[in-house]
Amino acid sequence: MTESVRPTAREALIEAAFDILSKNPGATLSDIAERAGVGRATLHRHFASREDLIRTLALIAIEEMDEVADAACEDAPSHEEAFKRMLTALIPLGDRHGFLSLEPVDDDPEIAAAFQRQTDETHAMVADAKEEGLFDKAVPTQWITQAFDHLLYAAWESVKAGEVTHAQAADLAWRTLTVGLGKDKS
Repeated sequence: MTESVRPTAREALIEAAFDILSKNPGATLSDIAERAGVGRATLHRHFASREDLIRTLALIAIEEMDEVADAACEDAPSHEEAFKRMLTALIPLGDRHGFLSLEPVDDDPEIAAAFQRQTDETHAMVADAKEEGLFDKAVPTQWITQAFDHLLYAAWESVKAGEVTHAQAADLAWRTLTVGLGKDKS
């Protein structure tokens, strides 16, 4: 017989927050505590404020995105394939933490540093992909990186609205990224 491991109150609060806020970004702390099966006082022992909870969720989301992206890119035979795998792997995470894009977390130094690290890593991938011929060298790296980020957000929103599946969103985002930013064939 296997013993089940019950999540800690903190873990239950984090999972409840992701679940509730992904569906209703305006949900209250009381809603989150209730879903986690704890009282509001317990929530406040772990998170001093809504901002503290959101900050924690943002740091977890960054870590999850890093893990998914790293796993997707591992052993990719080219930068093109790494980009495609990464985009496809990141789209389902929008269901979990797409709501964080609406939260004012950029002012937090730790979060800002993590965002900058992710941007720098994407810039490096774009530069390498340009060398492979995936992107036109005349298109600024910053433009391509921003396009990637915005296409990821568009995919998240389209899936959330029920307009496309995760796979369809990945195909559309990839097509837009590579055809719209691909090397000029003329």
